[in-house]
Amino acid sequence: MPAIFAAKYALLRPVTTPFAPLPNDLASAHAMILAQRAALIAAQSEAKVGALEIERLKLLLAKARREQFGQSSERGKLLVEQLELAIEDLEETQAEEETKAEIAAPKAAAQTRQRAPRGPRKLPDDLPVERVVEPAPCACGKCGGLRLRKLGEVVSKTLECEPRRWKIVERVREKFACRDCEAITEPPAPSHPIPRGFAGPSLLAMILVGKFGDHLPLNRQSAAFAREGIELDVSTLADWVGGCVAALDPILAELRGHVLAAERLHVDDSVLRKHAERMICMV
Repeated sequence: MPAIFAAKYALLRPVTTPFAPLPNDLASAHAMILAQRAALIAAQSEAKVGALEIERLKLLLAKARREQFGQSSERGKLLVEQLELAIEDLEETQAEEETKAEIAAPKAAAQTRQRAPRGPRKLPDDLPVERVVEPAPCACGKCGGLRLRKLGEVVSKTLECEPRRWKIVERVREKFACRDCEAITEPPAPSHPIPRGFAGPSLLAMILVGKFGDHLPLNRQSAAFAREGIELDVSTLADWVGGCVAALDPILAELRGHVLAAERLHVDDSVLRKHAERMICMV
């Protein structure tokens, strides 16, 4: 925290001391001006980052208090989500300011960095690793000698994601004719999640998770698919979702029976009460 406050009020300190000797030649004066300009840019960036860090900590504290002492209702959940969005915006702005400072003065930014770069909390152990070996140098970078021997290697890791890949799966059922009775035999047709459905189970699962899990309407999913070169109308997606809902009815019935078999149920009816109040006001 002292470093944050020092960075915040760095602009209040003079960029040069009164006892510092001034250069006599023009080249030294230009060099001093450039150095003072870089120091000023770094101080301004540090002040912005420090102020953003204070605001982020305030929002984190408010979010923690809301989760601990706030009401466990739909309104409380919405407030927590709004705080999380505000924290996200502040962290993005903070990262932007730090990156600008690092581009302007890389050495100074590396020395005054206040926090470690954020990364994933924990990656799966079975995540595939792609090893890329850079071309080895052919000559010494200092003297130009050609007699080089390997001492070791420096490994830097980068988390990467490949865009989803669309494909057509052709299921071939070969037909065979019997030489004895001339009858034609072929394997049975594969089952589909929905009758006469062109979409595979993985695509249907992705659409359902996007609609009901990630709250992505079908029109946004259709636009996202179009950007990838796959034209799927909203009506087509709606037909697929309706077919999946009908196919999942037996599972839903089993879940309903299991839940209603309990002696008592604990539910939050605040959403239902608010919806009823709105309906009454509309009437």
